Amino acid sequence: MLSAYAPDVMTRDIADGIPAGLLLALLQLPVTWLAIALYEHTARRHVDPLADRIRKEAELDARRGALR
Repeated sequence: MLSAYAPDVMTRDIADGIPAGLLLALLQLPVTWLAIALYEHTARRHVDPLADRIRKEAELDARRGALR
């Protein structure tokens, strides 16, 4: 969006010939890795135990249904 609507901002040099657009593009990598790490942490802490409990309950229900 910035490159389309604010090209002067994206082509402005930040430090020694490094344009702002390149700097923003390089910052996307660590931000993406951080988002992945936070998602992984949240999933392991909250979602996986819940999924395991649901899976075990479904297995017990299936066994009870098979015995009837």
